[in-house]
Amino acid sequence: MSSNVAVWLLSAAAVAGVIVRPFRMPEWLFAVAGAAALFFAGFLPLAEVGRGVASGTDVYLFLAGMMLLAEAARLEGLFDYLAAIAARRARGSPRRLFALVYLVGTVVTVFLSNDATAVVLTPAVAAVARAAKAPSAVPYLLVCAFIANAASFVLPISNPANLVLFGEAMPPLGEWLMRFGVPSILSIAATYWALRWTQRRELEGSTSLDVEVPELTRGGRIAAFGIAATTVVLLAASALGSDLGWPTAIAGVLTALAVVIGERLSPWPMLKGVSWTTLVLVAGLFVIVRALELSGLESAMTAAFEGPLNARPSLGALLAGAATAVGTNLTNNLPLGLVAGSFTTAAHLPPQVVDAILIGVDLGPNLSVTGSLATILWLAALKREGLSFGAWRFLRLGLVVMPAALLPALAAVLFQGWLSPS
Repeated sequence: MSSNVAVWLLSAAAVAGVIVRPFRMPEWLFAVAGAAALFFAGFLPLAEVGRGVASGTDVYLFLAGMMLLAEAARLEGLFDYLAAIAARRARGSPRRLFALVYLVGTVVTVFLSNDATAVVLTPAVAAVARAAKAPSAVPYLLVCAFIANAASFVLPISNPANLVLFGEAMPPLGEWLMRFGVPSILSIAATYWALRWTQRRELEGSTSLDVEVPELTRGGRIAAFGIAATTVVLLAASALGSDLGWPTAIAGVLTALAVVIGERLSPWPMLKGVSWTTLVLVAGLFVIVRALELSGLESAMTAAFEGPLNARPSLGALLAGAATAVGTNLTNNLPLGLVAGSFTTAAHLPPQVVDAILIGVDLGPNLSVTGSLATILWLAALKREGLSFGAWRFLRLGLVVMPAALLPALAAVLFQGWLSPS
């Protein structure tokens, strides 16, 4: 038992390092250090380290493909172009601009994942807010952070955490939409109104009517076509119940190559712009979760919660979703999603409980800056723009916005469960 406790403590310390980043050291370093400590301390054999790394293959491929797509689109100005069109169509209204940015952010999150929204759309929105002479850039930048999580369960491809939680048990696209379509709509709508209400004073005044829309390059058009084609391929793969990693990686490579060849560019700026260390971070977390599985954590959770959650699925769904939502802010949603995925598979839970857990994993991070990788990447994007948004300020805002979206989304899951009990 003492060795299991040591595994839990080492794992908790590694995850805390990822979240807190003492001395501003990179997140991946703590995940790798935690995995290495578990190996050298004798808690995780080398073969199990390999199994942990290998278990994340689909996620690595998905992330690599999406990051290549996003970087190709960023370098060719596609997102700057879309954001500038939104600013022009606002016709001098900050509220209309807010709605248009929210719409663009929703589309990017749904079809390119929440990390792309945080990394790529944030600098584009900051530039457009300056060009439009908006009274404050804050409401539009907050859109990038909050919609990245609020719209992240519309499709399986909208959030890497979805792949992590369901793994090989990923529902086909039709079933996914039946289970998460209504909760997603409620989450997106509630987040919009809650965020707009909290930012109502910042959205007073007017924006410039003279916003220059940059010309979309040939590379930008190629990137847009590649994103559209990738979306079709991934929707087809999801509908067939196939893995999403390889199709995403292939689509990302082909789109990047097409942009490089079409514009006669060097590939190195694009490759350098991709955050490859994110893959290292995720691999380290997979190894840590493998150690937790072998330590008996999954068995302990199953023994403690399987009976109550199956006995009262409606109450269990509500409590599990709320607890998971809060928990993401203590551990980050990616490692929590990994643990939750193992638990939900082992415990044979009712679908509505599993759905509530996924919603908690995806939407809970809108409470604080530590909840998801997307929010951490958003903060990094702000720093590159010379901007900042304090953790306490985000928490005060999240205490309003996150529950306003979580409760109706969970209510929809409960209602669907009552309509089709299983």
